[in-house]
Amino acid sequence: MEFEGRKRISTRLNIAPLIDVVFLLLIFFMLSSHFITQPGIKITLPSAVTAKLHPEKDITISITEDSNLYLNERLVTLENLLEQLKIEMAKTEKKAVIIKADEKIDLGLAVKVMDLARQADVERLIISTKLEEDVKR
Repeated sequence: MEFEGRKRISTRLNIAPLIDVVFLLLIFFMLSSHFITQPGIKITLPSAVTAKLHPEKDITISITEDSNLYLNERLVTLENLLEQLKIEMAKTEKKAVIIKADEKIDLGLAVKVMDLARQADVERLIISTKLEEDVKR
């Protein structure tokens, strides 16, 4: 009886089927995932030929088409806008407010918002618009 010695067992891992499974899983998750859009304030700004770019580090009041008011993307009412604006003005050194109003809003609401901003000791009111050439694109 002879001893044959130890037989070597092949331990190579075939990764070709593993790669196929990974790609199938990737395709499955890409097709089954829903693309989530971030909620935001939908405003169609009016256009102006003389519009200038302005950094958006100031306090922003947004007025949507359905007359909702947002102070720095936080929903407020016309009644508590003055109080909230005074709180925001106390936090900042710049006394400027950008008003982003949809082009279809009532002018009276925009005037009320500007009046409340003046009551909150705003030194500069900036009406946000888009350049006329951006509209043509």
